[in-house]
Amino acid sequence: MSINAAWHERNVLPRGAAENERIRWHLEHAKECGCRPIPRGLRPRIEAEARAQRLPRCGWATSDPLYVRYHDEEWGVPSHDDRHLFEMILLEGAQAGLSWITILRKRENYRRAFGGFDPAKIARYDARKVKHLLADDGIVRNRLKIQSAIGNARAFLDVKKEFGSFDRFIWGFVDGSPIVNRPRTLRDVPARTAESDAMSKALAKRGFRFVGSTICYAFMQACGLVDDHVSTCFRARRRARAKR
Repeated sequence: MSINAAWHERNVLPRGAAENERIRWHLEHAKECGCRPIPRGLRPRIEAEARAQRLPRCGWATSDPLYVRYHDEEWGVPSHDDRHLFEMILLEGAQAGLSWITILRKRENYRRAFGGFDPAKIARYDARKVKHLLADDGIVRNRLKIQSAIGNARAFLDVKKEFGSFDRFIWGFVDGSPIVNRPRTLRDVPARTAESDAMSKALAKRGFRFVGSTICYAFMQACGLVDDHVSTCFRARRRARAKR
């Protein structure tokens, strides 16, 4: 077994790393170096991840196990759970200007810092809590994004009171049914649509922030209001088989 010193220098596995991070490290290590065996306790998960990585996917789903799992199990799946819908609004706002994988890696930190994504709890956050969040290096420490999360929680509760559920309000922009596209390549996926434009305007009117049309379209994809899996992706093929 050869030792790739340069790879090891660039990819140091922190002591006490979470299991997902260890799995990702060992997967890449096996490809790039392989100077030590895979730990026995991780072997079944790593072998399953390796098999899963060989499935045809949308091009943005990299070999990172966290990204792969998100693509395979969540992205494009219709969500009607208000708590999950709010979670994705908060995370999509936090992602603005950053890569989505950065936010996925911080997702559990956000869950801890923002009360399990409970909008009723977050709506009560005050200046002292904002100061505490700005010192939390597990999340994106941007004052505007933190304050917008709190304001969006309050606006979310207002919408829920007006419509009975946020789900009923937000799915109205697609007439209650997912828009299923089958783009041939990622270049064919739009950054925004007439539906995301309408959603953005409606949310902004109700006091939401970090809800531009591009962010809204990403939210629609994440929560299954839109299914943009490319035609060659196994998720697109699985959906086609299910309809037969």
